[in-house]
Amino acid sequence: MQIAGPIGVTPRAAEQITVTVHVADQLLRAGLVAHLGQAGVRVLEQTTRSRPDLSGTVAVVVSDRPDELTLAELRRLVRGGRQQVVLIAAQLREPELVSVLECGVQSIVWRHQATPERLAQAIRTAARGDGELPPDLLGQLLSTVGRAQRSPSAALYLAPREVNVLRLVADGLETRQIASRLSYSERTVKNVLHGIMSRLHLTNRAHAVAYALREGYL
Repeated sequence: MQIAGPIGVTPRAAEQITVTVHVADQLLRAGLVAHLGQAGVRVLEQTTRSRPDLSGTVAVVVSDRPDELTLAELRRLVRGGRQQVVLIAAQLREPELVSVLECGVQSIVWRHQATPERLAQAIRTAARGDGELPPDLLGQLLSTVGRAQRSPSAALYLAPREVNVLRLVADGLETRQIASRLSYSERTVKNVLHGIMSRLHLTNRAHAVAYALREGYL
């Protein structure tokens, strides 16, 4: 998988998001760059000698159907919180979806739905630390995780406040919307989610929702 140079996304004048594009096919890369350009994206050519610090940036990864090489790349990008990841995929079966989420991918966009506006929205969402899945993919996730008995272990118990937050995450609400709905601060919502993921060794919000569903909380 080849890595293209960083891209600066400026959907609003006051917002500056750095994006890197990861795709092996150069023709596909050119089409993606053109798509992003229509959404106000400017390509910043960088040489390998002047590669910038990518911490806190958004990585856009294109893979028709993620294989082991793609999963390894996703883990590398997410490792240590260096980059939020938006995955553009043509298809994802249940085992592949679980593997992608376990890698820490925040947002997934179907390739046939990857319009300039849709990509820009996914990038902005990922940059905020939020995530989203296509409705049909979320439905697939919910239908496959099943419901099991709650673990009696106190360490694995979800408190009512945690369940309330995860229920709204499952409904597709962003951090600020969850905070407004529950009369919390955005920091509190983020802390609740971080606590759940740290305690239960979960990789991201979708993984936490899947856990709550599997354990019968939702």
